[in-house]
Amino acid sequence: MNQAPTEVSLKTKLAILSVGLISFVGILVETSMNVTFPTLIKTMHVSLDTVQWLTTGYLLLTTIVMSTTAYVLKRFNPKPLFMFAALVCLLGGIMCWLAPTFPVLLGGRLLQAIATGISIPLMFQLIFTNVPQNKLGTYTGLASVIVSLAPALGPTYGGVMTSVWSWRAIFVGIVPILAILVVLGAFNVSGKAMGVGAKKFDFLGAILLAVVFTSLLFTFNNAGVHGWTSLNFWGWVVWSLVTIIVMVTYAIRGKRKLIDYSILKIAVLRLRLFNYFGLQFINIGLSFILPLFAQTVLGTSAMTAGLMMLPGAVVGAITGPIAGRLYDLKGPSRLLTFSALMAAAGLLLFWLTTSRFTVVLMALIYAILRIGFNSGFGIAISDGSTRVPLRQKSDQNSMFSMMQQYAGSIGTSVMSAVISGYEIHHSTVVGTQLGSRLDFVLLFVLALAILIAVLRVKQLDANAK
Repeated sequence: MNQAPTEVSLKTKLAILSVGLISFVGILVETSMNVTFPTLIKTMHVSLDTVQWLTTGYLLLTTIVMSTTAYVLKRFNPKPLFMFAALVCLLGGIMCWLAPTFPVLLGGRLLQAIATGISIPLMFQLIFTNVPQNKLGTYTGLASVIVSLAPALGPTYGGVMTSVWSWRAIFVGIVPILAILVVLGAFNVSGKAMGVGAKKFDFLGAILLAVVFTSLLFTFNNAGVHGWTSLNFWGWVVWSLVTIIVMVTYAIRGKRKLIDYSILKIAVLRLRLFNYFGLQFINIGLSFILPLFAQTVLGTSAMTAGLMMLPGAVVGAITGPIAGRLYDLKGPSRLLTFSALMAAAGLLLFWLTTSRFTVVLMALIYAILRIGFNSGFGIAISDGSTRVPLRQKSDQNSMFSMMQQYAGSIGTSVMSAVISGYEIHHSTVVGTQLGSRLDFVLLFVLALAILIAVLRVKQLDANAK
């Protein structure tokens, strides 16, 4: 593709908007379903460990699809990729709307996962290749709002639609939007792929990566079903370690490369990737815990549980673009430090006040955390993109997008496993309360690790000057 122009044309803005809204719809439905879990458990006669695969399975397949986009974005032009993603998302939405059984509902969500797996990297690729450097932070800030507002707004949308009609209304609402986006993108998404030359797709690498990601999810799923001390859990731990070793060995010695893993030799990029991964782990983990806690422990309706998340979603939507503009003017260091501190403060409050939760208190603390999240989420990927040359931007984009989605998948799985593990020995209400408190502790530790990573990058950049 050509170098980024000096100005962003209206056509480019509409192209980014079209692709971004496909991503938004897919992620919106992902967390919208979280508030329907208690309803689906009763109406479709499935357990929490089963129904959570609507989120975990969706995010897992999205991650696997994203792992291929370093190649796919170079091989195919943007328009056919967009049209494929939009039409698959539309088909998946119709399947979910009409689903008579849980497997059909899950199948529709997996189709939408394929669409999201393509659309998010495509959105960032359009930004990185068509937006000038001095506006990169602003546009990635807006893109981060699309990616991060959807999971925050999802519980509100899902709660309202479920309470007013049924969980099927979630999909009724998005189908017309998807139809409009197909037309909008068809007229505005354009461009040429960079090409792959003689390079062939790394099927074995894709399979190994999928096996690793799936194995880790089943590991934590078994912890939730059988307990953390069970042979099932530890058997999966051993299997996951073996698959990781095989994957790493292949990535180092294999001739074909699904992603150019050599970019991970850049220490700052590794730390920015951890920052991006960690923030999304916290974000999606909380979007699972909080609505579940509100309905199970506090006895609220799905609508109330969803509306509880709305103030934080609004605050985050305002914070993201402001943070992006500040990044363009001041750089990443202070913003990312502030982001990590605010995330840690919010999680510490969740931990210390779990036994005294009210809907209002949870909403206030969540708003604090969203300020922290949106201050750093878009900045991490934006600053990461400046650390690699143009020819490796699709690899960096694919890797960050892939790990962002997997953060949500593994985050949901771990949070669910902790709560389910407590429910083995306690009632549902007590187990959810105790499990949620431990989840907050784990997320608080992760926030501290993110802060350490940010300070380490600051030190590395200072030494490089």
